[in-house]
Amino acid sequence: MSIAAPQGGHEALDVNAVRRDFPVLEQTVRGKPLAYLDNAATSQKPRRVIEAIDHYYRHDNANIHRGVHTLSERATAAYENAREGLARFINANSAKELVFLRGTTEAINLVANAWARPKLGRGDRVLITEAEHHSNIVPWQLLCEQTGAELRVVPVTDSGELDLDAFEQELTGEPAIFAVGHVSNALGTVNPLEYLIPRAKAVGATVVVDGAQATPHLAVDVQALGCDFYAFSGHKMFGPTGIGCLWGRAEHLDAMPPWQGGGEMIKVVRFDKSLWNDIPHKFEAGTPNIAGAIGLGEAAAYISELGIDRIAAREALLLEHATRVLSEVPGLRIIGTGPHKAAVVSFVMTDIHPHDLGTILDHEGIAIRAGHHCAMPLMERFGVAATTRASMAMYNTTEEIDRLAAALTRAREVLA
Repeated sequence: MSIAAPQGGHEALDVNAVRRDFPVLEQTVRGKPLAYLDNAATSQKPRRVIEAIDHYYRHDNANIHRGVHTLSERATAAYENAREGLARFINANSAKELVFLRGTTEAINLVANAWARPKLGRGDRVLITEAEHHSNIVPWQLLCEQTGAELRVVPVTDSGELDLDAFEQELTGEPAIFAVGHVSNALGTVNPLEYLIPRAKAVGATVVVDGAQATPHLAVDVQALGCDFYAFSGHKMFGPTGIGCLWGRAEHLDAMPPWQGGGEMIKVVRFDKSLWNDIPHKFEAGTPNIAGAIGLGEAAAYISELGIDRIAAREALLLEHATRVLSEVPGLRIIGTGPHKAAVVSFVMTDIHPHDLGTILDHEGIAIRAGHHCAMPLMERFGVAATTRASMAMYNTTEEIDRLAAALTRAREVLA
């Protein structure tokens, strides 16, 4: 995969110091120390992110861009500084290519409605993969229903990797859009974007990447990747909920009509015609999530200071340990066994429903996710209704994973 230059040196993370940055990890649940292993759903927030949001509301709370008083000027500066920092975080060419939105879901919907809908019609194809999150399936389904375009799907192999032969076959149909997740939320598979994107671009496809599961774990360089749009969410990368970003090439964003109308996204409003604001403001109608943007900027700075290479190295150790010890649990089968994975282990246990496992594990103070993970077609592909998913972050420990394995063994003794 294409990644930015390593940051933060090569020394290992001080995990105990990192854990002290996260107040929520200090608690007990049902009398047991919390082992939070549901990071693919949402990650925890470091103290500095919480404090940045608190500082805005305590000291700088005002609307942005429109006011000339001191609070508005400070709020505007903090909001736009966050945009600048996030642009650097993904190596965007310019901060004006970064649009603040509610998250990855809204970002993909924006691309589908403002970029793709005016261009597509009957006979066009939209290509996605079998491993996509619902937020990278349903917007394209709706688009195809509205335009007459055809939705095509690249299958995955038994190991959870994309079937590259099938991908190549789909490219012969010259899809107009190729939408793909950087990392599977359900399996942890890291897709080979360095191969997929140039191949799709070569047949004229616009490439949209769902990066929600990538930005907390991998260095992302949108210029090196060569995609057209890249979407990510704050709450997956130690930032607030309800905030995220769409990166798009400036020429695409300039050409796109606005999707929502209101204040801030205009230059002139008259009853006969309105003139739109410059990018990125053209796509940020109304008062935005100012505190959320500031918090997300702080989260990106936190990741950069820790060093994304050190985070990735720490999580690789956790994944190796989890794969090994969970594989030793009787009756447990891991779903998604590809060689290139983020720190996610999704599994089923013979004769035990994932929801029952989730409840039992909660009584042990262990937070995991049980369900279809907003990837129902992928669950169907593997012949299961749901899986249990342990998803790790750099603040997790091997001891927590050992607790998970021991609790699963006890659950089997009780339930199977």
